[in-house]
Amino acid sequence: MVKLVYFAWVRERIGKGEEDLELPAGVVTVADLIEHLRGLGEEYESALQFPEAIRVAINQEHVEHDEPIAGAREIGLFPPMTGG
Repeated sequence: MVKLVYFAWVRERIGKGEEDLELPAGVVTVADLIEHLRGLGEEYESALQFPEAIRVAINQEHVEHDEPIAGAREIGLFPPMTGG
């Protein structure tokens, strides 16, 4: 079981701020996770329709999409950050 935390418009489109999910054995990288989530329903597909734009943190550390998720306690998904 892993805790997923959604931020900004990812959270708004999915309709929840966080959830605990049991991931299938085939979900081993961040990219696999995003693809798996996109198959969970229209709201996930809408939120993650441009996977390359989604930023991810595992246990509060930013990672790339090829990062393995084994042992993750918390995975955050969020859109690119802007600001000045």
